[in-house]
Amino acid sequence: MAKHHFHLHADWPGGRNSEGYMDAGNLKTKISIPPEMDGPGIGTNPDEMLLGAAATCYIITLAAMIERAELPLQKMSLESEGIVDVTNGVFTYKKIIHKPTVSLKSSATTKQIDKLRKLVEKAEISCMISRAIKGNVEIELQAAIR
Repeated sequence: MAKHHFHLHADWPGGRNSEGYMDAGNLKTKISIPPEMDGPGIGTNPDEMLLGAAATCYIITLAAMIERAELPLQKMSLESEGIVDVTNGVFTYKKIIHKPTVSLKSSATTKQIDKLRKLVEKAEISCMISRAIKGNVEIELQAAIR
């Protein structure tokens, strides 16, 4: 069994509306509370990072599955949206909506297109980030397959 370790270092000068900095290897950025939550909106924030983790995990997982299935991929893109609910001052990450657009080459068969439809769904439940947040954050797919 292999275990992979990832590390992050963060500096935060103090106070809710401060500006901090994080270094997680290839991800180095300023951090703060987003303006939607009455913060300064400098750099990124946990809400964007969770959305980014879920979205990149999904699209990379889908790409790997398409490659393994030897489907003739033409193009793939992804739009994702994170929804945070604020009730009685409590912030709760409620939902992530992934909107992948996947096109196969014109030579694709009906069978390959059907396989792609299945993989678009399977990638979401197979992604490690989706599995990590399951039961806490709803994930919805709105796929466009062409």
